[in-house]
Amino acid sequence: MSLFTSESVTEGHPDKVADQIADALLDRFLAQDPMSRTAIEVTVATGLVIVLGQVTSQAYVDIPATVRQVLRDIGYIGTAGFDADSVAVLANLEAQSPDIARGVDHSLEVRSEQSGDALEATGAGDQGMMFGYACDETPEYLPLPIALAHRLARELADVRHRGELPYLLPDGKTQVTVEYRDGVPVGVDTVVVSTQHRADVALERLKEDLERLVIRPALGDPWRDGRIRVYVNPTGRFVIGGPQGDTGLTGRKIIVDTYGGYARHGGGAFSGKDPTKVDRSASYAARYVAKNLVASRLCRRCEVHVAYAIGMARPVAVGVDTQGTGVVPDHQLSELVTQQFDLRPAAIIRSLDLRRPIYRPLSVYGHFGRTDLAVPWEATDRAADLRLAVRA
Repeated sequence: MSLFTSESVTEGHPDKVADQIADALLDRFLAQDPMSRTAIEVTVATGLVIVLGQVTSQAYVDIPATVRQVLRDIGYIGTAGFDADSVAVLANLEAQSPDIARGVDHSLEVRSEQSGDALEATGAGDQGMMFGYACDETPEYLPLPIALAHRLARELADVRHRGELPYLLPDGKTQVTVEYRDGVPVGVDTVVVSTQHRADVALERLKEDLERLVIRPALGDPWRDGRIRVYVNPTGRFVIGGPQGDTGLTGRKIIVDTYGGYARHGGGAFSGKDPTKVDRSASYAARYVAKNLVASRLCRRCEVHVAYAIGMARPVAVGVDTQGTGVVPDHQLSELVTQQFDLRPAAIIRSLDLRRPIYRPLSVYGHFGRTDLAVPWEATDRAADLRLAVRA
């Protein structure tokens, strides 16, 4: 027996406030100019939002108005210390470095006349390694701990938005520990929910309401079990929260954004980055590859690794690790991926249609397993082709 734990956070968590602002700004730029390049960082604190980074675009975006709209949507309206209408918004955005732009505009392959392929003209916006993961534990092809943690976090926000628990405030966190036997999830061991609330709400009422309206509905069968340990607001009080309680920053929830710690992570964050940044686009592509390999039943678990050099179009490395579940050797699947998937940045952007304003909804509750969003990297349309290729 082994235990594994993953966490999620609600849209009002300070780090996720920052992520949502960054991706809302990206969406505004892409809506007007699909060729926009952005690397936006946001920090939030009591009474303050700071927007920093690099933007090269033909678009005009009203940054304070965008920031305030995101805060209103989350529910920071009339809240002490952090209110959409009174918060100060400071911005300092500059154009992308010409040294970086040179490699993105004209890849090393094109500059050295190794290729005239248009899809090879765009170089990676940075070096780095990215990972994609999928498994057959859940309908979302996600590990069970992170899937359940996201469900809890979304339900916690939904009951607040629906007015069912009007005393709840925007900030919150969830955590789920799952018991595994021989690599298979067999039960939920522990659930932790911490949620911001009004000062006049008793802890016992909060526990009863969350158990009835959030925890049991979110877990669902067969994971609802009376033996599960449940902890609600273990400190006994969570009134001061959001950016007033803790500074928020883009990119500090990269494990929440991906696979809950169940798979490796290259370290690059997603939010605020346009798709020429392979931190984002290649991570989406690696997830697409991994999910299709699992959907093809060539393996039950799959981690895909891809690495790039800045200014180069072709990946410097592509690998597949099925963790012993593959029906053929991993090196054969790695070769198959190289043959079947074009992982050059321009090809990824084209095949996944990434120059669209689709990013803000992804900035909270995970970028993967999003059955509520029709994002191309969650499709399993290549599974049949992969099966046929292996048989051939």
